[in-house]
Amino acid sequence: MEDKSDTLDAEVASIAARQHGVITLRQLEAVGLGRRGASKRVKRGRLHRIHRGVYAVGHRGLSLHGRFMAAVLACGEGAVLSHGSAAVLWELLRPLDGPIHVSAPTTNGLKPHRGIHLHRCPSLSAPAEPSSSPTFTQQGGGRGGRLLRTRRHNIPTTTIQRTIDDIEGCLPPYLVRRARRQAEHKGVHLLGTAPMRTRSDLEDLFLALINRDGRRLPPPEVNVELGRWEVDFLWRPQKLVVEVDSFLYHRGSAAFHADHARDLDLRQRAFTVLRFDERQLEEEPELVAADVAAALQSAAARV
Repeated sequence: MEDKSDTLDAEVASIAARQHGVITLRQLEAVGLGRRGASKRVKRGRLHRIHRGVYAVGHRGLSLHGRFMAAVLACGEGAVLSHGSAAVLWELLRPLDGPIHVSAPTTNGLKPHRGIHLHRCPSLSAPAEPSSSPTFTQQGGGRGGRLLRTRRHNIPTTTIQRTIDDIEGCLPPYLVRRARRQAEHKGVHLLGTAPMRTRSDLEDLFLALINRDGRRLPPPEVNVELGRWEVDFLWRPQKLVVEVDSFLYHRGSAAFHADHARDLDLRQRAFTVLRFDERQLEEEPELVAADVAAALQSAAARV
């Protein structure tokens, strides 16, 4: 005859399996395991307290998704993963340091949880966007009456559009651009976003800064073949090439040597090659634009 304790443990394990290894005290009570039973299992190492009222089942070694789910469950009914944490869940950004961000319709009665940054968002009380699969990716969602929440990997989360809205002003601009680009790669049309022209967020930044404040620089060709090389930007009549670099996209000795081989070959063919890195584009846009303008002016004088 099956022991009642074994039956309870099986139910607990079944619930936790659907929630990335975590369960709430309320769910434990619903299957007949009260606070006393939960305390006994904590002492025996079967349950491990992650947040107030949220436990990991079996072991503390939660995955990233498990930690996300635990944070959402700790913040009560209607809470969803949001901001940078939601961007990570949607694979718009790589995992970020710092607390997990959760938004809830109300924060009344909620006490702070260590490792969780809680945001109040009354509009989250609206119905959730349906999810047809554990890895559901949606097209819409956002402010102005649009749906704001859904599920991904069974974790309640803000929609992609709302996630992008939330990280604006909260994360560095280059991370916001990176998240926008990844959303577009997923086929999500973001409100207020023009069709993607380039393959790198740094290229987008460069195009924006050379056209800022009424600058009258001639438009370059973008991601164009030049002999056996592909270059980021080309002003063909002026024989000017501009490359934009990031440590993230150009690290490693192979990429380093390929870049310099290309530069040398192009210079031997009378092309001027300018190369700017991520820091210069972010922090010194005026100097970058002035350098490009001077190179174009010098080329025009030689013609």
